[in-house]
Amino acid sequence: MQTVLITGAASGIGRDTARLFAGAGWQCVLVDHNAPALQQLGRSLPAPASAPHQLRAVDLTDPVQIASLGDDTPRLDAILNNAGMSDASNTPLAEQDAAQMARLLALNLAAPAAVVDACGPLLKPGARIVNVASGAGLHAIPWRGAYSPSKAGLIAQSLALAQARPDLCVTVLAPGFVRTELVDGLIQAGRLKPEGALGKIPLGRMAAPEEMAQALYFLASSGAAPLRGQILAVNGGSSLHGGSQPLPPATLQPLPLDTPLQLEVCGGEGEAWQGVAPTAAVQPHYAACLDLSPLHCASAGVLQAVHAAAARFAARYTQQASLTLLLPSAQPRRWQDAGDGAAARMMVSTLACEWGSRALRINALEVPSGVDPQTLHPLLRFVCGSAAQYLTGQTLVCSAAAPGTPR
Repeated sequence: MQTVLITGAASGIGRDTARLFAGAGWQCVLVDHNAPALQQLGRSLPAPASAPHQLRAVDLTDPVQIASLGDDTPRLDAILNNAGMSDASNTPLAEQDAAQMARLLALNLAAPAAVVDACGPLLKPGARIVNVASGAGLHAIPWRGAYSPSKAGLIAQSLALAQARPDLCVTVLAPGFVRTELVDGLIQAGRLKPEGALGKIPLGRMAAPEEMAQALYFLASSGAAPLRGQILAVNGGSSLHGGSQPLPPATLQPLPLDTPLQLEVCGGEGEAWQGVAPTAAVQPHYAACLDLSPLHCASAGVLQAVHAAAARFAARYTQQASLTLLLPSAQPRRWQDAGDGAAARMMVSTLACEWGSRALRINALEVPSGVDPQTLHPLLRFVCGSAAQYLTGQTLVCSAAAPGTPR
């Protein structure tokens, strides 16, 4: 049986994540400061086969209480540092009260590191650490106090941990606009205008908390190993859009997140990739294409290969489907060719903005030379499939497995 520790488990993304893990048979160590909500959640979860879930009412701004997580906690396959808070004061950052800012920084920035330190001896070999940051850590959001600085710090801290502990799989989830209680509160307070937010999101909608739960469930699995030390921005493409015109709203509701994947592999010798997902028709299904053609190009031909693959996809699919491209990760031999790869990645982002309102997604994976395709199959199933319907426009750089790390 696998065991996961989830902070901020009693509401929003954490609550949906706990339900997903418990439903899949994991033992959950659920941490939150809200003891009544935590108890209510615990009563609603299916019991694991052999060991009960643990409910830990802990104030994660208190280092002494965090240290107690190392006591009587079972061995862990994964830690999900999901707890966090925003700033509700609407006070300019330079005028903010130091004590209020200190509490936010304690929870958003100091607590994740302290949780890892407290539970470090409990981690199994190859354990996964997932820190939930935010798109606010990638782009400044004014009048939210130190929220953006705290999330930027968490991203940097996570990447440093990945470097310091290559035996672990450390990743960052950076959600965009998710319709949680926190976001609903900002909308009701007039501090977030939904129409303004949607105009910046290529997929034309906010995410549901269960979509972030699906991303966390994947990142807590052994299949996330190729993303070690990476940021997974599941934000509907909101971090990509740089245009001045608002984007159109979504025209379709997302499919159920467990809709079976119908995958077409094209663009090259695909035998090694056919095992990603079944090719037989299943109804209903989520349509996806995995195009290998850019992977087989010389450096100077990647841009043209990406464009050709996109044209083929757009001619066949008009709505609610995904295109995933495999790109070579090798550095070009000539400096004159260095722009081609960057242009290809920006083409992926631009297409995501143009296609998003029809629920057409596009993502790319940079693949190391000589990689065993089977090590990427779980990642491809996630990226291509219905569980990742809020992931678009991203180029993910895949790494080889660290020496001695279980896959």
